[in-house]
Formats: sequence, C-alpha cells, structure tokens
Amino acid sequence: MGWLADERGLEKCAANHAPLTPLSHLARAADVYAERTALVHGATRRSYAEYHARVSRLASGLAAMGIRPGDVVATLLPNVPAQAEAHFGVPACGAVLNTINTRLDVDTVAYILGHGGAKLILCDTAFLGLAKAACAALEGAAPQIVEVADRESGFTPTGEHPTYEDLLAKGSPWAPWVMPEDEWESLALNYTSGTTGRPKGVVYHHRGAYLATMGNAISWRMVLYPVYLTIVPLFHCNGWCHAWMVPMLGGTLVCCRDVTAKAIYAAIAEEGVTHFGGAPIVLNALINAAEEDRRPFSHVVEVFTAGAPPPAATLAAVEPLGFNVTQVYGLTEVYGPATECTWKPEWDVAAGEERAALKARTGVAMPTLEGAEVHDTHGKPVARDAGHLGEIAMRGNMVMKGYFKNPEATAEAFKGGWFRTGDIAFQHPDGYIKITDRAKDIIISGGENVSSVEVEGALMHHPAVSLCAVVAKPDETWGEVPCAFVELKRGQTADEAELIAFVRARLAGFKTPKQVIFCELPKTSTGKIQKYELRAVARLSAK
Repeated sequence: MGWLADERGLEKCAANHAPLTPLSHLARAADVYAERTALVHGATRRSYAEYHARVSRLASGLAAMGIRPGDVVATLLPNVPAQAEAHFGVPACGAVLNTINTRLDVDTVAYILGHGGAKLILCDTAFLGLAKAACAALEGAAPQIVEVADRESGFTPTGEHPTYEDLLAKGSPWAPWVMPEDEWESLALNYTSGTTGRPKGVVYHHRGAYLATMGNAISWRMVLYPVYLTIVPLFHCNGWCHAWMVPMLGGTLVCCRDVTAKAIYAAIAEEGVTHFGGAPIVLNALINAAEEDRRPFSHVVEVFTAGAPPPAATLAAVEPLGFNVTQVYGLTEVYGPATECTWKPEWDVAAGEERAALKARTGVAMPTLEGAEVHDTHGKPVARDAGHLGEIAMRGNMVMKGYFKNPEATAEAFKGGWFRTGDIAFQHPDGYIKITDRAKDIIISGGENVSSVEVEGALMHHPAVSLCAVVAKPDETWGEVPCAFVELKRGQTADEAELIAFVRARLAGFKTPKQVIFCELPKTSTGKIQKYELRAVARLSAK
C-alpha cells in the first residue's frame, strides 16, 4: 500500500532520513541562535552557545565517569539549570534520563533507584539527605552521587561528594554527541506516582518526545522566542517536554526553583515571561497574592493548566490579571499534555459560568497524537452525546514504549490497540472530551497524584486502626486533599492529630490526610467499602 510501482533507489539513507530526537533542537539552536539567551536563573544567564557547550561537557564527563549507552542516570533536582542541562546531556552520551520527584519519601526513591538501576545520580544539595538514605536502603549497588550546589539559591558544596562542576570539568565543550541510530531508542525513564501501589517506570522514546515538543508548540500557538517559566517541575513528565521544546523556537528557559506568586510575578515583570504551565493551585496563588508580591506587566501570559479543571471562580479571577488559561490533559504515559481545550472563535461571546465550563473541557487530541476517544467496556467508542460514559483511550506516537520490566502491565494498558488511561469521561457532539471521574481512586493534590491504597497502607500500620479508607476531599488551595475514614480496634484509642503525624512520618507531606473521620465504614454485603458514600461525606465536610 502506498508504494510506487518502481521504487528502486528510493531507500532510506543518510541524506534523506535521520531519527527524530529532541536533541536536534538544541544542536540547531546552538548554531542558529548562538548568542540569544537560552537559560536564566537569578543572575546566571547563558547563551545557546554556552548552553550547548555545557551539555557537551556533561555528556562527555558522564562518559569519562563510566556511563555507557543504555545506562540510567537519575536526578534529584528542582528546576535549576543542571536539570535542564541533564535533559540534553544525559541522552547526548547515549544514557537514559530518570528524573525523580524530590517530594517522594525515602522508600519510594530507593525503589525507583533500584528498579531503574541508576548508575549515577545528580543531586541538589538540599536533597542529599534523601539521596543518601535512599542509597543506603538499596540491597544492590548504589549509584554514585554527584552534588549540584545551586549557588544562586545560596547553596555551597558540602565537600562530601564530587560536584556537578567537577563532572563538567571532566568533559569537553566540543565533544560529539551520541545521537540515536533509531528513534525508538529509549530517551527517558519516568516513574508514575504509584496510584495503584508501587510506581511504574514509563519509558519514553526519542520520536515521542520530539513530536510532543512539536504538538505543544502548535497547541500553545507559540511563535519564535518565547520566554518560558519552569513552574511545572522538570521531574514531572520531563516538565511536559517543555525543556526540550524551548530551543526549537530559540526561546529562553527561566528557572524557578521555589514556586511562589512573588517569584512568578517577578519573572513576568523582569524577564518578560510569556508562557508557563501549572496546576490550578498556581492560578489560585496568583489570584490571592499579597499586594506587595504583585508586579505590573502589559502583555498576556499564556498558561497551560492541568491536574484538575480550573474552577469557574478561578478562571473568572485570574484572566483579568493578564493570563489566558488553556486546559490540557495527559499522563506520564503520554509525555504530559496530550489533549487540549482548543478554543473556538464562536465561543468568544461566552462569559461567566458558560465560558468557564467551556474552558474546563478536557479537550481534543493534540496535533501529534493519533487519537483520543472515550471507549466503553468493550473498547468501542461511546456515543458523542455528552451523556454516555466510558474510559479515555489514546493511541499514537505520543504514547510511551511501555512500562519498564513490567510486560503484564504494558499489555493490559495497551489492550485493544489503545492506551487505556483509567479516567472516566464523556464526549460532546463536537468531539470534546470531558472527564467526570477518576478511576482507581486517584487523588490529585496540587498537581501531585496520591494513591489512596498507599495512604491506607500507611494508616493500617497504626496499632489502633482496624480498617480505613481514603478518598479525595475538595480543597480551595490544593484542589483535592486526602481525607481518611477510620474504624478503630475495640478497646483502642487514637485521635486525628496522632494518625496524621503517624502517616506524615512514613509518606511525603502531600500524601498525608488533612482530615481523619472516625466512623464505621459503609460496606457492601461482600465486605467491599463503599467509597462513593465516603466521598459524599468528604464533600460535605469541605463546605
């Protein structure tokens, strides 16, 4: 199909075929935009020529430290220049990048390091304790720690480990990069938030990441020279692939280590930020910022928001401040955003609640995703009538290679030739998807996924807890927070503060229940806890 009758001499060759890779964006930018500002962090400003040289030093420095193609290099870094450089430098030596969430607990970080088999970890000074504790918990060989001291934020090297600058000194600014021979080669290993227990390792390929950068730029209506603020952590789906995207447009990446309204307003006013992404909690922070933290600016800032649909009140309050908000939806498994609520000109007349409802749609497939649909339990598309519910399914080049060392989970996720997201939705007659509920009891708090199973597991370790269930409770600040319902053992006592502290000692702060309600849990005749009843109670307690 699709072949000419005679295609002799029309084969792929070096002249007409090169594997797609986001590495190409920076290689081109170093030539085309050599003197333009590529990266900003406080007083640090680097041109594309300098950015490329440091990436080359990193790639060759890693090779000098024994990192070989196919090895995994992990990072425990906030949004600092080293994290952006690692996105190019690690794959430029043929290795696979594993960015780890800095908010995770020791046990989870240790699991990720062990499961992924990282040979080396680039670690910010602030997270050395976490890295060392995680390495100590490993049964096998631990990765070598390289310390990244963020001097712009007041950190100096501890002297306990080789530093990032030591690593760069081992490399050469002119070292050639190891480019992929096949665009299906693995680029990054990203672990899910463990919404059904242990996190799964999502494997990205070069082709998918390249196309994700193209799709994001188109969907965001980007033109040359954007100024992008790193609000989305670069450890979340590689910052939604935006760190790889910015050089394609000759743009400037402005690092934001500590996300505050003051820092965002300052970056917009001082650096001319044009784009950033973030959860609705970021929008709320901008709305509720103290007067002294605000800064005037004259342009409209484009915002991608995800994690939960922005409330109508949030949209109504944030847009007059100078922000145009676009709702996007995705998962780690699809390189971050994969659908967007593309705005239609005929919607311009909408206002108030109607406008907010349109803005809050989950949307349609981005240009580089082959398809996004809502399927029934048989894998067939549901009627586009805004009534029939089903599961969001996706397919195309922006879907992961699969789950690392987990062929069973991969096969289950890809059953029927589509990636099954686990999110429940309907489709409007115009094809726009709208999520109605999240499957598997996922709680999304401030953009972070929280596994109710994991929190319940921690609570069950308390000697006084007989049975428990954790559900999402609406929260004005975080969108959702965990709310725990607990049955105590006969003759045992415990109070809310005690149980919250107990969980906090075992899990990351964002996973800790913000409320504990003591009661007899509602159950079916077979003993299954009826969580829908608990969600109703949680919603009432939030009012």
